[in-house]
Order: sequence, then structure tokens, then C-alpha cells
Amino acid sequence: MDTKTFSSELLSALASTNLFQQVSLSAEGPIADGRAYISEDKFLNFYFNAETGTLAFALIDKEMRLWGVDRDNLRGWHLHPFEDPDSHIVVEPMTISEIIARLSDALSSQP
Repeated sequence: MDTKTFSSELLSALASTNLFQQVSLSAEGPIADGRAYISEDKFLNFYFNAETGTLAFALIDKEMRLWGVDRDNLRGWHLHPFEDPDSHIVVEPMTISEIIARLSDALSSQP
């Protein structure tokens, strides 16, 4: 995947939900990153590096990670669940749309 494809798939997935009020996306060379805001203090931080294959999504609230999905060369695909965001639970590879849908489902089940 390249940054253009990542950015396009991400924006499409974010638009398919009603969670996000604003999106900030920067793409330069092999890297795309930014934030999709749910509120002023709560946002989805995202990062993609086409050269390394690194992909990172982290739901942040008041500067603390609440949830996340990552793919890197050290741990492969893994989830940081709401119950224990510091843990690394191995998961099957996911598309951008699946990651955003999983976040949306996780948020809807939160109190």
C-alpha cells in the first residue's frame, strides 16, 4: 500500500461513521499521519509508513491511549483493548475499514 491509497481508504472509512468531527491528515513521501477528532480531547491518532509497513491507530483521550490497533515489524498485527491498552493481543491482519469499524463497535459498547 502507498500513502495515497492509505489516505484514500482512511478518509472513506472515517466518513462512513458519524464519530468524527474533524480530520487532520498529512502525507509526505512514504509517511501519512494525523488525527481524527471525536471531541477536543478525544481523537484517533493514526500513522502509516509505506517503506516499513508500519500502521498505527490509537484512540487518545486526555493524552492517554484508550485503545489501538498496530502493525509493525517487531510484533506484527496486534490490538490494545480498552480493558488493558498497554497489552498487545495478536490479531489477524485488518483493512483500514475493518479497523475503523472495530473502533466504532468498541466505542458503542463503552459505558
